[in-house]
Order: sequence, then structure tokens, then C-alpha cells
Amino acid sequence: MKIGLNAITFLPGRIGGMETYFRNLLDCLQRLDRVNGYELLCDRRIAGEFPLLNDAFHVRHINYAKPSFKWLMRGVLRNSLNLDILKLEMKGLGLDVIHHPFTVLTPPGTGIPSVLTFWDMQHEFFPEFFDSVELRKRRRIYRASAEEATRIIVSARFTKDCLVEKYGISGDKIEVIHTGYGPEYRRLDDPEGMAEIRRKYRLDRPFIYYPAATWPHKNHKTLFAALKMLRERHGFDGQLLLTGIAMQAHDEIVAEISRQGLAETVQVLGYLPCRELPYLYNLARMLVFPSLFEGFGIPLVEAMACGCPVACSNVTSLPEVAGDAGLLFDPLAVEDMAEKIWQLWSDETLRSSLRGRGLERAGFFNWEKTARQTMEVYRKAAGRP
Repeated sequence: MKIGLNAITFLPGRIGGMETYFRNLLDCLQRLDRVNGYELLCDRRIAGEFPLLNDAFHVRHINYAKPSFKWLMRGVLRNSLNLDILKLEMKGLGLDVIHHPFTVLTPPGTGIPSVLTFWDMQHEFFPEFFDSVELRKRRRIYRASAEEATRIIVSARFTKDCLVEKYGISGDKIEVIHTGYGPEYRRLDDPEGMAEIRRKYRLDRPFIYYPAATWPHKNHKTLFAALKMLRERHGFDGQLLLTGIAMQAHDEIVAEISRQGLAETVQVLGYLPCRELPYLYNLARMLVFPSLFEGFGIPLVEAMACGCPVACSNVTSLPEVAGDAGLLFDPLAVEDMAEKIWQLWSDETLRSSLRGRGLERAGFFNWEKTARQTMEVYRKAAGRP
């Protein structure tokens, strides 16, 4: 088969867990598949992001990123003649199947058998987190993409149920394939490296770790309220360490830290090099993940693989990922969140128990397994025996 991997809309450092997914999937496919041919479709400006080590994988430059001449021409022709030159270009690639890994078909209507990785439909549950333009766009293209796709991959049973219940998609064409974690996420035996990270980020107190972009659904404000409660009730004197991409709620979140009087407790580091994250998971006393909506929750798996105990929300896909290795709380209830965080923070026996369960559970999430199952979906979508 000739398989297309559609990275036309790939934005390094801007798409969160979808970037982790695509990079690891591409790496594993190259290591595992010596039979099929692959065309990696991406803009010339980001082609260097993808090291190709398998001769069956080739980069095909599809230069429609904003701003560019082709991007401008595509817009003009679509608006004036209802003609999509990107669609015509894709049709000419001779692909047997194309994988769209970022929730929408880009573009739709090519007639090429398609595999769509659908991440979540958060806008159907929390429309207030989106401006009117983004909300209209999502409502227009998410359902249409899911309906047109030949096969759909989701990373959690929760998302499959959402597609069936909200969009009326047949469950028969949806495959639940869990994402994995990289080999760098493990218990580290590197005292010098750990000490360097402590010095670099001034981590002089035990800390809770929360890696998440500052999107509204990540629920930072409720976490701050819970942290304030911990200080007032229990004299909490640790730190909360935040990392992740600065997104639309960032300024509000920074202001909320000051408003809650937590400037000495909360440290915001922003987007960090991926190589540093395993050190932070290893150094943290615990991970907290109070998100209101997740299609999967990769940080939970990364934390478990590093032996970092997990406390997380009891909603959407997170209980499915955490299993019995996480302490769950209601992300809308400040008191419940504070109680569970304090329980894990202050009880070494509980932390040790969850650490052991987490290391065992992490074994369920494996990128090689993800890639093998994805290759099988390509075969089904292309109608191959």
C-alpha cells in the first residue's frame, strides 16, 4: 500500500498531545513497517521536524500553511469558484489510504480512503470555552469529518461513545487504540541530571506537578482555589509547578495566581524541552491533573511510567486511563479536589501504593502496540485482505 500521513496542519509546540501522538506514531511506523510505502505530507517549513530513517518513508511538500502564496490562492479559488486546489493536489498523489491524525479531514472530499484520528469534541460539552468563530468552525467540520472518514481511531472508549451518541457515527467503523509513552519516561537513575534540573528551575521544595497548556478546560483556577484551601487548612508549604504551552487563558491564570495570594507557591515555567519532562515527573512528589475534558490524558501515562503518583479528575477519559492507579476527584468541587490532593501529598504509604500500581498500569500503554494496531486500520480502510 501507499499510505499518506497528513501533517499539513502540524504546528510544532502548539498542538499539545496531538504532537506527541504523531511524532511517536511516525517513529514506530518507521521501525515496524518494511512492507508499505509512506508519503509524509507537510509544509516545507516544518519538514525538518521529522527525521526519516526508513527508505520507504518520503516527505512530500504540500505548502498551504498560512501565510503562503498557495494558502492565499486556495482561499481565493474556494471563495470565488468553489474550487479547492489542495483537494486536486491530494487526489494526484496516488495514495491507497490517507491518515488524518488531527481530528479533521484536511481537506475533505478527496475520495481517498481515509483514517481519521479523532481526539475529542470538547466544544459539544463546553461551548463557552470557544469564541464564536472557532465554535462555528468546529461544529461545521468535526461531525462532517467523522461522517466522511472511512475508519476512525480514538484513544479512549469515552471518545468512541461520544461519536456514537452525539454524532450518530456507527461504532463499527471506530477503533479504540490507546496512545503510549516514550522510553524516556521511566524511573531515572541520574542524580547529577536531577540535581541540575533542581538548580535550573530553583526547585528547593517538594512540589506537585501539573503539565498542561493554559486552555480554559485545563481548570487551573479551580486547582488554585484548592491549593489556597490546603494552605489555610493544613499549612501546605510545598510548591505547585506548572509547565505547558501558553494559550488563550494564560493571562487570566497568571492573574489568578496573584489574586489567590499564591505567588510564592505556584511556579509557572511554560513550555519546556521534552527531554526535561521525565526529570520533572521523577522529582515531583505527585502529579495533579484537574482537567474538565480530555480525549486521553497522555501526562497520566507518562507520570505513571516515571513512578509519579497521580491524582486526577473523575470525568471523561481520565478514569479510563488512570484505572486503579489514580486517586480521583470531582474537578468542579474545590473541597473534594483539595482533600484528595492533601491525602496523596501527606500519605507516603498511599503514594508508594499508587506508584507501584502506576508502574504496572503504564505497561498497558505501548507505542509499538499503537502503531501495529494503526497499521491494521490502514489495511481495513484501504479494503486490503
